[in-house]
Amino acid sequence: MPSDFPTSLQFDGIAEFVAVARLGTFTSAADELGLTKSAVARAVSRLEARLDAKLLHRTTRRLTLTSYGEAWLEHCAAALDELQRGENILKLAQNCPAGQVRIDLPTAFGRLYVMPVLLEVAAQCPALQLNVSFTDRLVDLIDEGIDLAVRIGEPGDSTDLVARRLGVQHMVICGSSAYVAARGAPQHAADLAHHDCIAGWNSTRRMAWLLKQPDGSVVPHTVPIKHRACDFEMVLATIKSGQGLGQLPLWMVQDDIRSGHLVTVLDGMSGGEVPINLLWARTPALPAKLRVIVDALLDRALQFPVAAPGR
Repeated sequence: MPSDFPTSLQFDGIAEFVAVARLGTFTSAADELGLTKSAVARAVSRLEARLDAKLLHRTTRRLTLTSYGEAWLEHCAAALDELQRGENILKLAQNCPAGQVRIDLPTAFGRLYVMPVLLEVAAQCPALQLNVSFTDRLVDLIDEGIDLAVRIGEPGDSTDLVARRLGVQHMVICGSSAYVAARGAPQHAADLAHHDCIAGWNSTRRMAWLLKQPDGSVVPHTVPIKHRACDFEMVLATIKSGQGLGQLPLWMVQDDIRSGHLVTVLDGMSGGEVPINLLWARTPALPAKLRVIVDALLDRALQFPVAAPGR
């Protein structure tokens, strides 16, 4: 049967009643609860009226529980203990990294640079459970139940999300040293028409690379495609095998450039500088299980092979 009292009143007087029953007087209960004696007495009276049962025998010398009071006290004490246990668990979850964290990462950058940090955090926090997915599509964190995401590109202006900069991705055009030696290095954007180019995603449309103009603007420039691969790591493997030129993030190819396996061409012309951000849903307090990962990634961002991160 539905209660005649609003839900907000169902717990009215319970804490006062338990305190009085435990301490034996309204005065002692009032001191413990930080209330006046009359406020405690009124709260217990309202509780009795709501229950339509007398809970306390009141005399000038002492208070004793009625049989109804004894039965009700047992239930109230158990309920308050359970509420306290729940509060303790909540506080523990807020301060101790524990539980599952769903994280979505860009495929190549996530595997190469973010995942090692996550594994370090997991080793330091055994109660943490990582659930990691890799995709380059734009995900909806809230609708898809994702706790944290790393995204390459502008984060947008959603008021529901927090974005923290991990760095800036810079694109370069490169090819294997053998390919460039055999075909020559393009000196102008127009020279790309005479080269084999490797596309960075699977598309049937004409492929364009972003190139900087003398005035600093960045415009798409159509290039002839020989091979396509939707995975950046496969594009890199194709370029390293001498199949053509490709436009890839500097963080992906800098080691090969340093070793001489790859050489860059059209230096200073390759555009497409975009931010790399860590995103999470806006919340009044970041749970410990998310905070420990956020802090680790922001600290490690200083070592990512990208432009100096914004903090």
